[in-house]
Amino acid sequence: MDPAVVLVLCLSCLLLLFLWRQSSGRGKLPPGPTPLPIIGNMLRLNVKDIGKSFTNFSKAYGPVFTVYLGMKPAVVLHGYEVVKEAMIDHGEEFSGRGHFPVIDRINNGLGRWACLLGQSLIRRFTLMTLRNFGMGKRSVEERVQEEARCLVEELRKTEASPCDPTFILSCAPCNMICSIIFQNRFDYNDNHFLKLMEKLHVNVNILSSPWMQIYNNFPALIDYFPATFNTLFNNAAFIKSYILEKAKEHQESLDVNNPRDFIDCFLIKMEQEKNNQLSEFTFEALVVTAFDLFGAGTETISTTLKYALLLLLKHPEVTAKVQEEIDCVIGRHRSPCMQDKSHMPYTDAVIHEVQRYLDLVPTDLPHAVTRDIKFRNYLIPKISDAKIMLAS
Repeated sequence: MDPAVVLVLCLSCLLLLFLWRQSSGRGKLPPGPTPLPIIGNMLRLNVKDIGKSFTNFSKAYGPVFTVYLGMKPAVVLHGYEVVKEAMIDHGEEFSGRGHFPVIDRINNGLGRWACLLGQSLIRRFTLMTLRNFGMGKRSVEERVQEEARCLVEELRKTEASPCDPTFILSCAPCNMICSIIFQNRFDYNDNHFLKLMEKLHVNVNILSSPWMQIYNNFPALIDYFPATFNTLFNNAAFIKSYILEKAKEHQESLDVNNPRDFIDCFLIKMEQEKNNQLSEFTFEALVVTAFDLFGAGTETISTTLKYALLLLLKHPEVTAKVQEEIDCVIGRHRSPCMQDKSHMPYTDAVIHEVQRYLDLVPTDLPHAVTRDIKFRNYLIPKISDAKIMLAS
């Protein structure tokens, strides 16, 4: 048979399959722009600013609409009110795990999504451990205070001369996460620390690139263009191998009555679950969870700090009021603590305004519904290829 005829037949079959899937599932989903076969609505999305594209769609289709990222539908919830309604009033139904193929490939299906979105035992354990500030004799607050003092000392070394603080602002949260996970912080010039920072920074840039949006919606491309991901996967492997090495060192000196950090807490939980063959608490899960905390916690905090400084420079009148409140409540001779928060409403409001203005993750992480749910007069089904995207 003529290859051209075969190609036409294959494309026709794909088109028919796409139209059938669209007609069978589309009626249950909210309205949205009409998708093209195979590529869906990708041509109508600005991959460099998907949030802006969603804002434009919401003007035409309302705060709840459907877009097709490739052949797969995504229900978008756009705006504060609808996101609040979904995540607060229907939090359990919208707590499912979304798919991020590149991250799933890095973590072998474990990690960030299970830790941050789902209702897994590891997620609950991680949140409980961090919320309790329960890692040995030193709380998370004390670790933050220590790193803040070190950050101030690094800034003082500039002697008030013009400088780019981006690197220092990245080191501080990364070091704080290291302190929580590995017990000890690093000197800002430590070679191991700088290597970890470099690997992490490169991976964040790769994952934030517009092309990554395409790869995540057409995951088959990962197998056809493996060279594109070599750097990403190799850097992740380097960081995880370092975490595994530290975990083994911790295991040799573990004191179950005196956990020093997150790794110790996880190892203790592993020991408690050792007779449970179905336990989620394994060395692999420990490495992936620590890897996610290391990556996600560093970049988000450093970016927020950088934007906060830029906004304070732009609005000196706000800076003056924040400084006045700090001097009045805290003074110049001690570190701030969580108890000060209730006495500093203006500073607290400024911090929240920075986070709102920054819009750090415009579309949030993909969610999925845990069951069929009727939401704002639309039936959102629990199907494996549909995900929920939250947009500000």
